[in-house]
Amino acid sequence: MARRTQLLAPFKGSPPGRTIPDRVQDVVQQFDRRSEQLIGWVQLTLGSFLAILYLVAPRPTDALMQQPVPVSLAIYLAFTGLRLFLSYRMRMPAWFLAFSILVDVVLLFGLIWYFHIQYGQTASFYLRAPTVMYVFVFIAIRALRFEPAWVLATGATAAVGWFLMTLYAIRASGAESITRSYVAYLQGNGILIGAEIDKIVAILLLTTVLALALARAKRLLAVATREQIEREELRRFLPEDVERAITEAPSAVVAGAAQERDAAIIVLDIRGFSAFVNRSEPKDAVQTLVGLHRLIVPVVQRHGGVVDKYLGDGVLATFGATRPSKTAAADALHALVEIMAIAREWSTATELEGLTLRMNGAATAGRVVFAALGDEFRLEYTVIGDAVNLAAKLEKHNKSEQTAALTTSETYALALAQGFSTEVPAELRSGCMVQGVAHPIDIVVLDP
Repeated sequence: MARRTQLLAPFKGSPPGRTIPDRVQDVVQQFDRRSEQLIGWVQLTLGSFLAILYLVAPRPTDALMQQPVPVSLAIYLAFTGLRLFLSYRMRMPAWFLAFSILVDVVLLFGLIWYFHIQYGQTASFYLRAPTVMYVFVFIAIRALRFEPAWVLATGATAAVGWFLMTLYAIRASGAESITRSYVAYLQGNGILIGAEIDKIVAILLLTTVLALALARAKRLLAVATREQIEREELRRFLPEDVERAITEAPSAVVAGAAQERDAAIIVLDIRGFSAFVNRSEPKDAVQTLVGLHRLIVPVVQRHGGVVDKYLGDGVLATFGATRPSKTAAADALHALVEIMAIAREWSTATELEGLTLRMNGAATAGRVVFAALGDEFRLEYTVIGDAVNLAAKLEKHNKSEQTAALTTSETYALALAQGFSTEVPAELRSGCMVQGVAHPIDIVVLDP
């Protein structure tokens, strides 16, 4: 429960009543785990660098292996290797992370403390060791995890540690070692209290700034993670081109935003589905539809089309509406012919289950308006125009013609000019009266 509360912290700015999905929390947990692995690699690299630096640095004695420094570095590298190994095997417990912080600080300050022994000086000598700058690196490493608490813990441990190091130097060197002269401090082994306070203040200031920046970054990470997951989920409800039109719009999309384009429309419908629904369980009817959609939607997408909407047992698909296309009519007819071939196999399979379901379709091309309809609270991108209406009417006209797939002669001619295959069987029927259309039109039966 504590872990979940920690993960929810960045989301406290969410709107009231809005719950955070578990999958968002899982993403944050995975990020934390990868961060621990990164921290392990950085620590291992830093420990190796310190070891190399110690080996190449000049020393007053050659008795290398008799000194505790190489032993301490070896133990630290072994511990860091263990920590890195565990980070790939499990989620690191809080106590182990806290212990790791203590190990880092103790190692660094232990190396610094040994300076005065190594060089045969008073304890105040180690207060000027440049190695103390690595404490800022150890603090910054914790920022990789996007957890401000660990940065604060590292900074506080380092500040307390240096305070104790200063007290030890004063006690070991004697009160007479304290000086107020900056020149004496630089040229001798005197202890300048102000200089050590400056170091502690710098540690605390860096820690505070990093923690604040990290808290802001973590909130941003949480919001971005949530929005990314929401976007991926919404993408399942919106065609990719529609989603792109929304997210890449130079300004917020409002009701009435529209673009006029030359496009092609496919309308599909299942004959006998209403009767099937009446005598079937609702779940079975839905599964039948879903199974059919799994077959035909990829065909639409493969030919550059977009499923605009599902119309109960029907489908409205567009080509060249969401984005311009020079082959919209040809793409639509290719998709329609392929869908009809799949539909025939699907109808045969349903007959084996005692069902009588047939799919009809129609395609038209023409000028349409790709528009955002709705109000300020809910919008929907769709297509409107004569081509859309005619496609719907032609689809219903299949019943009168006893056909499966129809298009207009104008659409067929345009598709041929755009590269539609002339090998697809087609039959022209002239002067057909289509219900809802005032004048006779020439239609083409595809794959009769």
